[in-house]
Amino acid sequence: MPPSTPEPVVRLDSVVKVYQPAVGVEVPALRGVSFTIYRGEYIAIVGPSGSGKSTLLNILGCLDRPTSGTYWLDGHDVSRFDDDALSDIRGRRIGFVFQSFNLIATQTVLENLETPLYYQGFRARERKQLALQLIERVGLADRAEHRPHELSGGQQQRVAIARALANDPAILLADEPTGNLDSKTGQLILQMLDELNAAGRTVIIVTHDMNVARRCGRVVELSDGLIQDGGSAA
Repeated sequence: MPPSTPEPVVRLDSVVKVYQPAVGVEVPALRGVSFTIYRGEYIAIVGPSGSGKSTLLNILGCLDRPTSGTYWLDGHDVSRFDDDALSDIRGRRIGFVFQSFNLIATQTVLENLETPLYYQGFRARERKQLALQLIERVGLADRAEHRPHELSGGQQQRVAIARALANDPAILLADEPTGNLDSKTGQLILQMLDELNAAGRTVIIVTHDMNVARRCGRVVELSDGLIQDGGSAA
């Protein structure tokens, strides 16, 4: 549910994405998607393979631009940004949690969390202090000097969530966050996302699993590049 005084954090207006894999060939992935996400909402984006979920994820995450239409993120029209500006807003306003964790294998947990803070301009002492706070927040204080291969899948995903929170993002974007985890560990990760949302964080989960989607306050269903259901806030 949106807050009593709705504040949009994401707004897509008639977003179209067309790929051109070869000269003279066009493949429409999104066909005019419009919806708004309010600050503090808990959203699931669902749909079968080929529905446009991955394309929408890339646009929401500022990894790609729409062919036409407008995407406003936290008050910025990011659909018109160049690559450098998109990279900057990704680093400052979006937290990513991936199915495959995407941790840096050669770095410790602490270093994995300090790295994004380095690129945000934090000084060494501030980086370490904030990284340690994030590690404590996800319950891994005793694993700060471990490397990813020394952690379980669930622990790696908790590190990924901590890293995603490092920039205090406007949205936390989770792509199949339990896809590589057993069911028990997956439930623990989902509970962590539930708690982050309950604390006021805007969380968007892209998933094919309706059991995951049902935990969310709103489900946006995609099919053939169009929203079939859930485009309006409840």
